[in-house]
Amino acid sequence: MPATTTPATTAVLYCRDPLNERRVDAHFAAEARQVREGGGTVLLLDHDALLAGDAERAVARVPAGSGAVWYRGWMIPSGRYAELDRALRRRGGELVVTPQAYRRAHELPGWYEAFAGLTPVSGWLPARPGQSPEPARLTALAADLPPGPAVVKDYVKSRKHEWDEACYVPDLADSAALHRVVSRFVELQDEFLAGGVVLRAFESFVAPEAAAAEVRVWWRDGVPRLVTAHPDSPVAEAGAPELEPVRAAVEALGCPFVTTDLALRADGAWRVVEVGDGQVSDLHREADRAVFAALLTTGQAPLPPGASLTHLVQHRA
Repeated sequence: MPATTTPATTAVLYCRDPLNERRVDAHFAAEARQVREGGGTVLLLDHDALLAGDAERAVARVPAGSGAVWYRGWMIPSGRYAELDRALRRRGGELVVTPQAYRRAHELPGWYEAFAGLTPVSGWLPARPGQSPEPARLTALAADLPPGPAVVKDYVKSRKHEWDEACYVPDLADSAALHRVVSRFVELQDEFLAGGVVLRAFESFVAPEAAAAEVRVWWRDGVPRLVTAHPDSPVAEAGAPELEPVRAAVEALGCPFVTTDLALRADGAWRVVEVGDGQVSDLHREADRAVFAALLTTGQAPLPPGASLTHLVQHRA
């Protein structure tokens, strides 16, 4: 299913500063300024109220009749995102990215089929916060993956900074180790466990010389508009992955604003390590906020004077 073309919209709903309800959260303030300078309208959301289940209070500062708006801010669980959309609709607004499209891009079970063959083999089990799947179910899940090591995550995030403790399983055949790592992961995720437990076959990646180990590609309406380093990268220079196979997968996913994180496998193949909804994907600290803001307000990423190759992907589209 090809991605549908979304109309240009100039209203962007940002998380507000928790200490000042009239200001954008400091993490997104520079980006919001560029949206305003580009002719866009900045609206404010109380993210804490939304997560607490009070969607009406969360959108209290959004003017009635706001029409279609993008969201840009901290991650929102898919259920809360649907509540946000309903609250906006009661005020004459709506999210450009529907709750269905958000879930599809945000959670691995939603995007995995479209990217099969481009991403590590994966399997998953639904689970509630604080409840690790039974060892027998984990063993059965592991049996469907290639033998060897794997990584553990939920439908949205891993705990890669606790690699040995709550992320990496050296051998899926070691049921005790598998259960221990998964149980610790579920414990550390606590109430933030998203959807369930995912096992992904481990693949060995290498960092291109003088470039980020992971590249984040920003897709608007199925077209790659911007390439940046992953936000965790200490360097800003991004590599130049082959995007045609990824383009086909993004088109099949059919979501209007998507990010794909790619890494170079040791055998030279670029692999998709993560997919996300662009509204809740973070930017590298050195990325050009004006270029990014134009993705929201005009649907294009203009090439600024002296831009690096990270901006040229739009001309290959």
